[in-house]
Amino acid sequence: MTTSPATSIQTQHREDGNEMDYSTAFWDRNAEKYSKRPIKNMPAYEHTMERVRSYLKPTDRVLEVGCGTASTALLLSPRVKHITASDFSSTMIEIGRAKAKKSGTGNIDFVVGTPFSEAFEPGTYDAVMGFSFLHLVEDLPGTLKRIRDLLKPDGLLISKTVCIADQTRLWGIPIAVMRFFGYAPYVSLLTADELESAVANAGFEILEAENHSVSPPSRFIVAKKV
Repeated sequence: MTTSPATSIQTQHREDGNEMDYSTAFWDRNAEKYSKRPIKNMPAYEHTMERVRSYLKPTDRVLEVGCGTASTALLLSPRVKHITASDFSSTMIEIGRAKAKKSGTGNIDFVVGTPFSEAFEPGTYDAVMGFSFLHLVEDLPGTLKRIRDLLKPDGLLISKTVCIADQTRLWGIPIAVMRFFGYAPYVSLLTADELESAVANAGFEILEAENHSVSPPSRFIVAKKV
C-alpha cells in the first residue's frame, strides 16, 4: 500500500484553532526514507502529471497540501506563477526546501501545517492540489469544505486518492495493527464512489474522475468550486 506524508491526524483542529500533532513523529521519522523511495508506478504518475498540467495556467497561485518532500511541486512549478507547498511534517518540509534551493526554483514557498492553518487565507488560490492525501485525513468532509473555502471562485481541487476499499476492506485489519505499534498513520478505507460523493457534498462540481492506478486503486479527481 502506498501512502504519502500528508496531514494524517486524528483531529484536524480543535475549537481553539490549534492543530493536533498525532502523526508528526511518524512522518518526521520516515521523511528521509520516504524522500529516497522511487515511484512505484511511473507510467501512472506521469499520466497524472499530464492531466494536472492540462488544468494549470501560468497565472495560477497554487496550494499543495501534503506535499511531502515537494517532488511534485518542483515538477509542476514551471507551469504556474507560484506554489505554496505545505505538509504537517517539518522534516519533510526541510527536505523540500533543500531540494528547491538546490534546483534554483524561486516560485515555491514552504509551510508546515494542515489545510486549517492560519497561514492560508480563504479565497486565495486558483487550485489546491492533494496527491495521496485525502485518505489520510479523518475529517474528510471538514477538510474538503476548508479546501473549498481556500479557493477563488471557480477554483479547482486537483487530487489523487488511494481508495483501498474498492480492493478490499480487509486492509483495515493490518492497518489497525500497524497503527497500534506506531508503524502507520490513520488511513481511511474509502471507495471511489464515497470519495466522489464527499467531494460533491462539499460544494464541488466534478470535472474529471478516473483511476490512475489499479493496485491500490487511486482515484484522480478534478473538481470545480461552485
